[in-house]
Amino acid sequence: MSDRASSPDPVADPGGYQRHLLGLLGDDDPERIQAASPAAWRGLVEEAGDLVAVRPEPQEWSVLECLGHAVDAEIVYAGRYRWILAHDEPPLIGYDQDRWVAALHGDGDDPQELLGLLETLRAANLALWRRTDAAGRTRVGVHAERGPESLDLSFRLIAGHDRFHLDQARRALEAVRG
Repeated sequence: MSDRASSPDPVADPGGYQRHLLGLLGDDDPERIQAASPAAWRGLVEEAGDLVAVRPEPQEWSVLECLGHAVDAEIVYAGRYRWILAHDEPPLIGYDQDRWVAALHGDGDDPQELLGLLETLRAANLALWRRTDAAGRTRVGVHAERGPESLDLSFRLIAGHDRFHLDQARRALEAVRG
């Protein structure tokens, strides 16, 4: 399960969730944070070794499930970025991260496959960001729970999201190590 203890619920408190993720980013460059995240995930998976799929508690995510969620988020945001740029105020569908992890990820996931997918998607999303001008970055989509979100805001949110779930995965690994 996602780490609700230290993050506002994205559906029940969408504004609080946004503020939380933006607070984790602070004044740091979201492009730099996002560019560094795939290597951080790769290092964490290597560090976890045989413990990568072990949950610290029955209802908490393992390192592997945290990584799976990061990949899911990158897939979702890849679409959102493109909808925002190509359409006028498109709807941005929310998703239940716990359901996605439960249905799409588990012990059988290949961490190397997930890492490769994250690296490829992230590289494509960063390239899109770099070639998008200031006007494009102000374009908005309408999130189902949070309302209007610009490309710039979405890009900053995913950088905070990276920090949150990398930290969650590190805590999971510490807990399973005892």
